[in-house]
Amino acid sequence: MLLEINPLVLPDIGLVFWSTIAFLVLLFVLGKFAWKPIMKAINEREKGIEDALAKADRVKAEMVALQSENEAMLAKAREERAILLKEAKETSDKILAEAKDKAKAEYDRIVADAQLAITQQKNAALTDVKNQVGALVVDVAEKVLRRELANKADQENYISELTKDVKLN
Repeated sequence: MLLEINPLVLPDIGLVFWSTIAFLVLLFVLGKFAWKPIMKAINEREKGIEDALAKADRVKAEMVALQSENEAMLAKAREERAILLKEAKETSDKILAEAKDKAKAEYDRIVADAQLAITQQKNAALTDVKNQVGALVVDVAEKVLRRELANKADQENYISELTKDVKLN
């Protein structure tokens, strides 16, 4: 049994020839008019993709730089905040110390004024007591002298004794 070849499957030489000519004409027309624009579009697309990738890399590098810059700025801001807090605490401590010193000075002044007032009042009271004691002594002395000098003869004798003492001195 021989295989029979179907004429539809086996092409005719004329068909092969004209198919080849048509293919070569199509290849020539495509090569002359289509391949260059297609290749140009493909090259442009490749270049666009490469540019986009390069731009993405640049943007990524810029983002990394911005992120590191932001971190540096945050660190600087934290440092400045710490400095400001330290300065505020120092100022607060200084103001508090000054207020304590002023309060201590005012306290000392008030105590000194109070002690001076107490001393003045004490001296005034002592002076008043001395005056009262002096008045009492004078009153008592006057009463004693009246009693003792009620006698005129004794009075004259006492005066003459006093005058003798004055002359002797």
